[in-house]
Amino acid sequence: MCGIVGYIGHREAYPIIIKGLKRLEYRGYDSAGIMLFDGIDLKVSKTKGKVSDLEEKSKEIETNGTIGMGHTRWATHGVPNDINSHPHLSNSGNLAIIHNGIIENYEPLKKELINRGYTFKSDTDTEVLINLIEDVQKKDNLKLGKAVQVALNQVVGAYAICVFDKQKPDEIVVARLGSPLAIGVGENEYFIASDASPFIEYTSNAIYLEDEEMAIVSLHKPLKIRKIKDDSLVDPYVQELQMNLEQIEKGGYEHFMLKEIYEQPNVIKDTYRGRLHASTGLIQMSGIEDNLEKFLQAERIIIIACGTSWHAGLVAEYILEEFARIPVEVEYASEFRYRNPIINKSDVVIAISQSGETADTLAAIKLAKEKGAFVFGVCNVVGSSISRETHAGAYTHAGPEIGVASTKAFTTQITIMTLISLRLAKAKGTLSNSDYFRYLQELELIPEKVAEALKTNDIAKQIAAIYKDAPNCLYLGRGYNFPVALEGALKLKEISYIHAEGYPAAEMKHGPIALIDDKMPVVVIAPKQGHYDKVVSNIQEIKSRSGKIIAIVTKGDTQVKNLADHVIEIPESSDALSPILTTIPLQLLSYHIAVMRGCNVDQPRNLAKSVTVE
Repeated sequence: MCGIVGYIGHREAYPIIIKGLKRLEYRGYDSAGIMLFDGIDLKVSKTKGKVSDLEEKSKEIETNGTIGMGHTRWATHGVPNDINSHPHLSNSGNLAIIHNGIIENYEPLKKELINRGYTFKSDTDTEVLINLIEDVQKKDNLKLGKAVQVALNQVVGAYAICVFDKQKPDEIVVARLGSPLAIGVGENEYFIASDASPFIEYTSNAIYLEDEEMAIVSLHKPLKIRKIKDDSLVDPYVQELQMNLEQIEKGGYEHFMLKEIYEQPNVIKDTYRGRLHASTGLIQMSGIEDNLEKFLQAERIIIIACGTSWHAGLVAEYILEEFARIPVEVEYASEFRYRNPIINKSDVVIAISQSGETADTLAAIKLAKEKGAFVFGVCNVVGSSISRETHAGAYTHAGPEIGVASTKAFTTQITIMTLISLRLAKAKGTLSNSDYFRYLQELELIPEKVAEALKTNDIAKQIAAIYKDAPNCLYLGRGYNFPVALEGALKLKEISYIHAEGYPAAEMKHGPIALIDDKMPVVVIAPKQGHYDKVVSNIQEIKSRSGKIIAIVTKGDTQVKNLADHVIEIPESSDALSPILTTIPLQLLSYHIAVMRGCNVDQPRNLAKSVTVE
């Protein structure tokens, strides 16, 4: 979950790398470091803290040079401190490395290297890897690229690495397995990064390395990509980037998270644009159309995901089962792969991930494929690992999501899954024509309703000011909005560090009701459609125990309004599409509470955006 940046070319490397690291801080931000080469010396600066701290620390070194690499870290092996920060040098001081991932067998490798006379300054697995590369290089008298290849065939784990040898000062060796790595191709220059955001203003051409591939990036030789295992050559595939600079800047908003909350009307429309044709009753998704029989013949759909994507999967379970009448199971990807799951060739597995790089979800995909299941991916990042590993899929078109706490990814994932559910329902005849057309028309209008729901911002801010110091919060929902209660609680704890719990409203009396007193805020999701009367009963139970009720209701509601302490109104919708609307005020509420508590909204402690390790 670290971010890596490299540059080799004709420009000064330092400003490019620092700017790139700032754009990758969503991937980790507990320490940062940089290596520069001026043609004579390797210059390294690294520190605990953020990239801004690295900028200050780097004033101690000369920052000139047209080749370099940088790293922003989310710690796995070794606490966040100056010594454990990347880059790491080999014992000779000639080799430098930055690394995203985990080397699982680093301990036996380290013991062997110690026996061979190597010493270690840090607690990291990465320092073991760079010394292993140096040992192979010296022992077998190999060039750097070949030494990296031989060493990587000895390691177990995941990695995206950049390796530099000051005795070969015109090249950087890169490789990946399980962690993303992109190479930006410019005019007489190359950029290396975990994703394309660090080099988007310099080039629109990128090569994404596949798993178990490596490349020597050099100004004086054509770029060659090889398979790590057998050294076979791979033809580079240059993609034109779909991202633009405006998408990865704040655009006048105080935080990326707030910008991304307000982008939802447009990105939901982008997600169904060209796919939804409400007037003619058509849904066109090539990934579904090309594999329609597999979905129609599926005895079961298994949805695998983590975090917010798992919550989107839970909403999808309700929609798929109601519309298409196919049994659905929703699994945590992190548990799925370890419990010897029953997977049949007649199953369809849908993997949902914002980044398309989630390590647990990728591992679950590989397991499902081994068992013969058809695997369909839903992700946001074009060219990501999940988009390449699955048999087919659909992009959400949410655009870059920089804030670590996911917002627009959630609503666009639900949008995609609703389109899939409606298409399958039409093919199976499990929805009447009138209901089918009604849902198509309503989905087409959802962006306008989301825009209206965003007008609750001021009310959410007022409520946030009242409850910003609450130590706990309970979120309740029923039916389609039970997953929204889970998601609302996750958002609050992610960014404000307030303990929050989501629960099915009917289950409250089976335990959580013991927590309710006059200091406990309870957020109840109570739209008019669905299990409204039952939720009203749950609200009365809370009120009788002096709980503070924050209710999300349909505009014009009076019954809940008379019971609740605070009401946030959203536009009316069908029960099935209500999660896209009910989640909006919960996002705003969490955002404002976090800001008022002085939390770093875009970079919550201990978290990272793209979880590329277990």
